[in-house]
Amino acid sequence: MGPAARPAGSEAGHLDATGHFALGATARGKPWLVPAVVAGTGAWFALYMQLGRFAGWLSYDLLGLDRRTHLASAVDFFATDVPKIFLLLSGIIPLVSVVRSYFPPEKVRNVVAGKGELVGTVLAALLGVVTPFCSCSAVPMFIGFVESGLPLGVTFGFLIASPVVNEVALVLLAGLFGIKVALLYVGLGLVVAIIGGTVIGRLHLESQVEDYVYKVKVGEAATVRLAFERRLADAFAYTKDILRRVGPWVLGGIVLGAAIHGYAPTGFVAHYAGRGNPLAVPMVVLIAVPLYSNAAGTIPIVQALIQKGLPMGTTLAFMMAITAISTPEMIILRKVIKPKLITIFISVVTLAIIMIGYVFNAVL
Repeated sequence: MGPAARPAGSEAGHLDATGHFALGATARGKPWLVPAVVAGTGAWFALYMQLGRFAGWLSYDLLGLDRRTHLASAVDFFATDVPKIFLLLSGIIPLVSVVRSYFPPEKVRNVVAGKGELVGTVLAALLGVVTPFCSCSAVPMFIGFVESGLPLGVTFGFLIASPVVNEVALVLLAGLFGIKVALLYVGLGLVVAIIGGTVIGRLHLESQVEDYVYKVKVGEAATVRLAFERRLADAFAYTKDILRRVGPWVLGGIVLGAAIHGYAPTGFVAHYAGRGNPLAVPMVVLIAVPLYSNAAGTIPIVQALIQKGLPMGTTLAFMMAITAISTPEMIILRKVIKPKLITIFISVVTLAIIMIGYVFNAVL
C-alpha cells in the first residue's frame, strides 16, 4: 500500500480508491527527516527495552496492586501490551511502507496476468501478503482483476490473502511470539488463500459476479519517481493513518485480552478449547465468523488465549476466521458478488481454516 502521486497544490493526505496513501505538498523540503529517523530509531530501541520494567512499576509500585490478584494480572498485561504493540506498529510499518513504495499496487495485475490458473493463484496469494489491503480497498483491486480477464480463482486467492495476512499482524506476532510463529501465520494464510482460490476457480462461478463488474474500466496510475525523503515522509503519514484506523481495535483487543488473562480460569479455557476437545477448532472458528476485528486487534486476544493454554493451531484459526470471513467484509463483498458465491466463499475458507488448525495442532 505504497505512496502515490498527489495532485498539485494538495496539502492533506488521504487513502485513494486503490489503497494508495496520497500525501500533500508539505512532504517537500525536509532535509532534517533522515537524521531525525536515525535519532528516533535509537530512542525506539531504548524505550522498547524498558517496557517490562515500566509495566511492573505501574502495576505494583505506582498502583500498589497485589501480584496474586486477578486485577494485578490484568493490569500488568494491559500496561505491557499497550506500549509494546504501539511501539511495534510505529517502528516497523514506516520501514515496510518505504520498501513497498518501490512496488506500487498497479503492478499486481500485470505480474499475475497470463501465468495460468494455478500459478496465478499462488502468485496472487503471495501478492496479497505483500499488499495488505483491507476489505474496503481490496474490492477495487478485485474489480480490476475481473475486468482484466483474470480467472475468478486467481482473484479470490488475492482477496483472501490480502486482509488475512498483513504487515501489522506479522510485525506484532514476531514481536510478541517470535519469528517462528509469525512465519507460521504467513504460511497458514497462504495455504488458506491458495486452497480457497483454487476451489472457487474450479467451480466456475463467473456468473455469480455482478454484471456491472465486467463492464468497469480500471485505469492505470502514472509511474512517479520519488526522492527518498519523500518516501520517508509518505511512510510516516501512512503509519499515522494506520494507527488512527487500527488504534481503537488494538485497544479494544488489549482490554479483552487483559480480561481473559486476568480473570478467565485456565481450566475452563483448556477444557472447552484445549487439546482435550476434538471439536475445539471448529468451535472457535464458528464463534469467530460473526465477529469483526482487523488482524492487529486480534493479537492481544491471541496472546491471552495462548497464555491460558489454547493450542497454537486453534488460536491462529480463531484469528484468521475473524479477519478472513467477518460479517462486515461479506457486506462489502456483496457489492460485487452474488449471495451464492458469498456462501461458497465463506464455506470454503471456513473449512480450509478448520483443516489447517487441526494440522498445526497435530504437528506443534
